[in-house]
Parts: sequence; C-alpha cells; structure tokens
Amino acid sequence: MGRTAGSAFTPLTIGPLTLRNRFVKSGANEGRSRGGLPTEALVEHHRAVAAGGVALTTVAYCAVAGDGRTFADQICLRPDAVRPLRALTDAVHREGAAVAAQITHGGAFSFLKPASGLRPGSASAGFNPTGALHGMPLKRALSPAELETIADIFAAAARIAEEAGFDAVEIHMGHGYLLSQFLSPGENRRDDAFGGDMEGRARFPRMVLRRVLDAVGARMAVMCKIGVFEGYRGGNEGDDAARLASLLEADGAHMLVLSGGMNVQAPWWIFGSKMPIAEMKAAEPGFVGRRALDMLSLMQPRALAFREMYFRDHSRKVRAAVRMPLGYLGGVKSLASVDAALSEDGFDAVVLGRALLHDPALVERFRTGTAEASGCDSCNRCVATMHGPSGTHCVLHAPPDAAPNQRIAG
Repeated sequence: MGRTAGSAFTPLTIGPLTLRNRFVKSGANEGRSRGGLPTEALVEHHRAVAAGGVALTTVAYCAVAGDGRTFADQICLRPDAVRPLRALTDAVHREGAAVAAQITHGGAFSFLKPASGLRPGSASAGFNPTGALHGMPLKRALSPAELETIADIFAAAARIAEEAGFDAVEIHMGHGYLLSQFLSPGENRRDDAFGGDMEGRARFPRMVLRRVLDAVGARMAVMCKIGVFEGYRGGNEGDDAARLASLLEADGAHMLVLSGGMNVQAPWWIFGSKMPIAEMKAAEPGFVGRRALDMLSLMQPRALAFREMYFRDHSRKVRAAVRMPLGYLGGVKSLASVDAALSEDGFDAVVLGRALLHDPALVERFRTGTAEASGCDSCNRCVATMHGPSGTHCVLHAPPDAAPNQRIAG
C-alpha cells in the first residue's frame, strides 16, 4: 500500500454522503454527450475511473435548462435524460464509487442563441466576447424576477439528478459560467442588491445554493466549485475566495472544490500551463474561431510554465477561513502533492483531472505503491480533442473507439 494510505485512503463524509477515500475526479468536458444525453463512451469513462480507485467521479457541465447550455450537445438535466444517466450512475456504483452531477447555467457564456430570442442573460449588460463569435455580440442584465426563476430551475435540476441516481451535485460557481459572472467583480457591475461587494455579488449564487439544499440536501451531498484565482485584471483572488467560502459555509454547503481560471479571460489558468493553440486551431472548423484562437495566443502569458499545485497559495487562504470540507484542485500529479494537500495544508480531498484522463487507474496505483507520479506531461493537447469523434482523450495514448461515442447510453 502506498505511503499516503494513512490519510488519502481514509473515508470522508460530505453532508449525508460518505466517500471511501479522499480522491475525487474533477468535472471536465469529456466530449461524450449527444443531443443533451450521455453516450456509452461517457458511461465507460466514468466507470473506468471508478474502477481505478476514485471515491467520487464528477459528470461535468450538466445544464439545468436548455437555455443554460454552452454548446448544443451538452448534457441537459431534463426528464428524458434520467434513463441514460441512470446507466452511468449504476455503472459507477457497481465499482464501489459515488458520482456527482455538476450542475451549471452558461448565462452569457454560450455558443447558442436563446430560444426566447432575447440577448443572453448575465450579471450585467454590455459586450459579450463569447457570443460575438456566434452572432450574439451583446448580453443583457438578468432581472431579479429572472434570478428567482433560475434558482428554482437549479433546484428542479438537482431533483432530476437525484432521480437519475447521483449521490451528489456540484454547483458550478467558477470558470465564467453564470454564477461566476455574478461573483467576479470584472463581470458584475450591478448597482442593485446583486452587485457591489462580495456579499452583494454572492447573493444570487447563495440563493441557488439554498434552493438546491432545500430540494435535495438531506439526501445528497451539495458541493460548490469556486474560483480561488480568476487570473485576469479585475478578477477574484484568494482573499475574495476566502470571503465567499465563509458565506457558503454559513449557508450549509457540504464541500467546496477550489479551482481557478476563466474560460474566456484566462483559460490557461484553469490548467496552470499554456493552451495548445496550434492543435486547437487545427481542430476548429470555423474561420472566426481560428481568429479568436490567434487572439488568445497573444493574450496568454509567455512565461507560464506548469508547476504542481499551482493554486496552492490562494487555496490556503480559503482553508484558513473555514472549517468545512475542501477539495484541492490544481496540479496534483504525484504522491508528494497528495501528501502536501492533505497532511500539510489540511485539505480534505484532492481533485484530479488530466492525471485521470492519462491513467484512469492512477488512484489504485497510488494505493498499491506501483506509481508515485502521473505520466501526464501537462501538454493540454487533450483540450483540442474535446469535440472530436472519440471525445476528450490523452494524446499520449491511441484515440478511443469512436463508435460508442455515437450511441446514447441506456
């Protein structure tokens, strides 16, 4: 058994859920859904990481409504999704792990025009960089009445996740989606009760959290993913995240997953290293999209190089501010980093992404002592495979069979 067995392989209780160890697979776009439903390939992806030893695997970007999607194929928590999602949750449970649905609303970060015909809604009105690439150059400020409705939609989506067999929901409050459009001072310029200082900017995300807790919190773990370092001028940093964490703790959140970066303003910080622009351009079919990637190449820091635990300093500020369970995410690739996060810094779980894409059995290899570090080289070229026929995969291995990614699960 590996040398972290004394801490990493002990149970962890999150609200009503007890996990078998301290390893969580992060939510990530696996490119394995079609028409809002999971494919057989997505089921196998999560089954494999469950068999490989994680305690909790997270199914990413489950939109709470059709107008909350970022892209057309994104999983949408609607009644007809229950049966195919149940195929996924059953597969994970057979391997002894738990499974979370990451619930989200894109707001103005969307490639799709709203069915209502209105401009995409956000915290504040103005220019919409993402929408500009898709014929929606402007966004509008959501009204307080619309915010009430969206909070109820989050709660309804959580109930569908429960019906589909999920053990937990992770409310996505980071990376530039709707809730972080309210939380980030660079995005939220409101002068009403939903803007201003952190208490005001957090008012709507906290409303969502409380509605979800009321709906499912007695039976499911309710987690929140927040940004500890957004990485752009005017974005939140560690002190802001610590204040937000205190508010979410007071509301009763069961665990926070600490992440960072923003999809539009600073995507490189999500990964802690440069984006693979050349590969992304090769995979991008549209002229406008390729020009946007050229601009992204000019924006990203030239000196940025991967280092393990790249969000550590910011995340420590959150740890000092709250007593609730925290999951550390950001560059954990070795047993040494696992030890540092759990034993030195006092985090309750480690959250892994690319390392599990490279090797779904990495946690079991850690447990048995047959590996001390991931073979992932943090090249981020997996990002360029996201919308290919096989779905997101590590380019250091052969691409998976594309056929299961065309068949709906269940």
